[in-house]
Amino acid sequence: MASLEFRGVSKSFRETPALRGLDLSIRSDEFFVLLGPTGAGKTTLLRCAAGLESLDEGEIRVGGNDISGLSPSARDMAFISQQYSLYPRYTVFDNMAFPLRAPSRRLPESEIRKRVTSAAELLSIAHLLDRRSDHLAGGEMQRVAIGRAIVRSPKAYLMDEPVSSLDAKLREKLRVELKALQRTAGITTLYVTHDQVEAMSLGDSVGVMRNGKLEQLGSPRDIYDRPANTFVAAFVGTPAINLLPVDVEDGALVGPGGAFRLQLNGDGAAIGDRRLLFLGLRPEDMALSRQEDASLPSGRIALVESLGMEDSVLVEMGGGVEMRALCSALHRFQPGENVRVGVDSKRWKLFDARTGKSLG
Repeated sequence: MASLEFRGVSKSFRETPALRGLDLSIRSDEFFVLLGPTGAGKTTLLRCAAGLESLDEGEIRVGGNDISGLSPSARDMAFISQQYSLYPRYTVFDNMAFPLRAPSRRLPESEIRKRVTSAAELLSIAHLLDRRSDHLAGGEMQRVAIGRAIVRSPKAYLMDEPVSSLDAKLREKLRVELKALQRTAGITTLYVTHDQVEAMSLGDSVGVMRNGKLEQLGSPRDIYDRPANTFVAAFVGTPAINLLPVDVEDGALVGPGGAFRLQLNGDGAAIGDRRLLFLGLRPEDMALSRQEDASLPSGRIALVESLGMEDSVLVEMGGGVEMRALCSALHRFQPGENVRVGVDSKRWKLFDARTGKSLG
């Protein structure tokens, strides 16, 4: 077990910066997930950690030791990508045993068999050990690739969207298995994904990344409940958060065109003398009602999407405002209905309109 640290890490490709002075500390035995859109620099950071890309500036430390100048093989980290990269004519056993037979290791065959068998049992592929890898299904091949990393007992796992190419049901199953394996092995893990479901379900901690920089670090719950800015708020959450420009007038938040008016309570100190904000409302923090209540904003249902036990409901309000609410399917809302929109003032989020930063 070893901690993994990035100190002032920068990397550019020609004139395009991929990492911009990034600092990140991952605790020993922590499962850390790096979340962000395509092009954020996530994979570049992973490749720099593995030694597949060199740094322009900064250093990478494992267990307190600077490894920035070491070759990939000397770093003792296992890289798992979405590409299986198996030897097609080798059996599952030989694919998993391959790194243990490298000249730098030369483990006895008895130890190799012990490690491979143990990993195969953990991954439920023990019955496939004698099968050639070109005769495997996609999910089986990914398990073999993961098993090849596990047998090494490395200082850290580096995982680059390892389940993204699988179907939804298999992705969910492998996510559970990966988390259980990491806890059992207790090995520091840096996992990269653009999928927020993976990030929130897998990570002990999550870092949200954009344009080579970290926008926010924290627990999955912190990231979701207390987003640092409008980018994080909008990127994390399904259905997406409602982000609306609002004016501050006489102690109330006023929506575009007067679509709604929400009374401020304890938010005045954070707002200060600002007069233009962004209001963030998670769909699950809104309540739709058929009961007439003049104290609540009114709207008309434009669209209802069934999500099983819940419905995602799009509500059109005045001033061209649209808001999405998440409701129990038992309400059976229908397009065209007029409703009142209730908002949980303890759950709304306010952001500075100029900087996008949270006001707490």
